Amino acid sequence: MVKIVFPTVDDKGESIGQHFGRVPYYAWFDIKDGKIIDQGVVPNDSEHFGGVGLPPERIARLNLDAMIVLGMGGRAIGMFQEMNTAVLQATGTSTAENIDLFVKGELKELTEGCLHEH
Repeated sequence: MVKIVFPTVDDKGESIGQHFGRVPYYAWFDIKDGKIIDQGVVPNDSEHFGGVGLPPERIARLNLDAMIVLGMGGRAIGMFQEMNTAVLQATGTSTAENIDLFVKGELKELTEGCLHEH
């Protein structure tokens, strides 16, 4: 079984947000034999939303194997790498589409942060 997580803009976990640390929700999916066997959505309770800790630290509680994002800053990528968590580049804003690509092994690893200000 593999757990993947997406930063999402909706509480249904359907649309990937542009800014990893500033999305209101994170959607998680447990994948086994290419199929979703469990899923859920948790609120972003990091310091960006009045909580404690940075987003990668808070997300680590989900025991994820991979984070799938449209973009992410270099610092966050480094934090996930230190946790041995893959950061993969989403190809569109649909979590369903990117789950299919993940299962097929078609998502590329994100190793460099985005270039805009964080």
